[in-house]
Amino acid sequence: MVHNFGEKVSFIWSVADLLRGPYKPAQYGRVILPLTVLRRLDCVLAPTKDKVLAKAKSLKGGKVGNIEPILNRVARVPFHNSSRLDFQKLKGDPDRIAANLTRYIKSFSKKAREIIEYFGFETEIAKLDEHNRLYLVVSKFCDIDLHPDVVSNNEMGYIFEELIRRFNEAAKETAGDHFTPREVIRLMVNLLFEPDGDILTKKGIVKTLCDPACGTGGMLAIADEYLRELNPDASGTTIPSRLGAASNFGPHSNHQLFARARASAMPHQRRWHSEPLHSLQDRGDNRGRSSNRLQGRLPLAGPAR
Repeated sequence: MVHNFGEKVSFIWSVADLLRGPYKPAQYGRVILPLTVLRRLDCVLAPTKDKVLAKAKSLKGGKVGNIEPILNRVARVPFHNSSRLDFQKLKGDPDRIAANLTRYIKSFSKKAREIIEYFGFETEIAKLDEHNRLYLVVSKFCDIDLHPDVVSNNEMGYIFEELIRRFNEAAKETAGDHFTPREVIRLMVNLLFEPDGDILTKKGIVKTLCDPACGTGGMLAIADEYLRELNPDASGTTIPSRLGAASNFGPHSNHQLFARARASAMPHQRRWHSEPLHSLQDRGDNRGRSSNRLQGRLPLAGPAR
């Protein structure tokens, strides 16, 4: 169910008003997309923030070398942030906004930090700070709640795809490369998994799904939702020990879309393995890897509406 989708998109798009001058319209996405992802991750972690910080403090200087898995369990998602900073605290210190935002990003666990790194956002932080726009932009994002209880993953997908469509229109590029209506995806997924309906309700079954052109991850998200509807026990925090949930693979040649797809999977602990396309081509450990199902679509000449 999508609630007030247009209002949320319009609010996020209104950040563009703060970017005029230092950025051309075709460049707005360099700021808005990574900050949208950051705000989403920030909202996801908010309920467990204090517990994560307390656990990190108790483990400091201890015998455990890699504390990331422990802190992830405390956060109840496959990532965490070990900094006391969050968006509200960033807003409360305008004089040190650039240094604090950089420190906040570096305090994410590895996989979450990689998402922001793929956006190349560090360069934009310096540019925004130089033009006295960074604090204004971060403050603006504080005013929207992107927690999954408020904005579902399905709705988040719509929001990203609409933003990307607008950025592409501003750049006079093809928006249809990134958008397929959810009802079309749902039909594709139903047809794809219908032959395995009985198998996927059994315990101990592992199936894999590959989308070789996964874009923002919308098709993988709908496939994941279908599997969890088919078998509610497929959801949970210990997916490897659960049943029949598909492991979803999605190669990427566009680093920003790769970042968006991975960000989409993380809040719900989906077992997605989204990789840059060159990584899947070059890494030796991908040789011989196969999937039980393949999904995807060819790019269209225009928006698939």
